[in-house]
Amino acid sequence: MKPTDDTQTDISGPQTYDDQDVRQGRIVISRYWQRWIFFGGLAGVGIFALLILIFGTAS
Repeated sequence: MKPTDDTQTDISGPQTYDDQDVRQGRIVISRYWQRWIFFGGLAGVGIFALLILIFGTAS
């Protein structure tokens, strides 16, 4: 089955998006305990990376 002209798209150039459609999201942390978990997780990742850096090269 051959597609009709109204279903074909022009793929000759790069695809563009509207500015409002590609805005990045915002992290919404509305409760006190959610903030603790979020920042605790960030700190945990940082500490883990630091430990890997220190003890990973000690071999």
